[in-house]
Amino acid sequence: QVQLEESGGGLVQAGGSLRLSCAASGSIFRINFIRWYRQAPGKQREYVASMSADSSTNYADSVKGRFTISRDNAKNTVYLQMNSLKPEDTAVYYCKIEGRTTALETFGSWGQGSQVTVSA
Repeated sequence: QVQLEESGGGLVQAGGSLRLSCAASGSIFRINFIRWYRQAPGKQREYVASMSADSSTNYADSVKGRFTISRDNAKNTVYLQMNSLKPEDTAVYYCKIEGRTTALETFGSWGQGSQVTVSA
């Protein structure tokens, strides 16, 4: 079983920066896809950013140019660097990693969520 542990959330003023981390533990053969989502109070969970196995990235329009997704393969850790934060970025942020534990077995795991609060 692959478990994800998130860290790095907190309270920041508008215009500030935070970096979220998502560390994967367990038997990992290959990571195929990494996604970050967020859920604001009273709203549905929404897509934020993703990275494919070939390291190509994609971002929601609302964060494009401000957020950067990256990974450290040696540490099995993924990151979401968030710059120029706005109050509307306030949400609980979740990482999701999909991959394989062996050549034949797949996994999909969610992080526990990290609260990000941006004050005006």
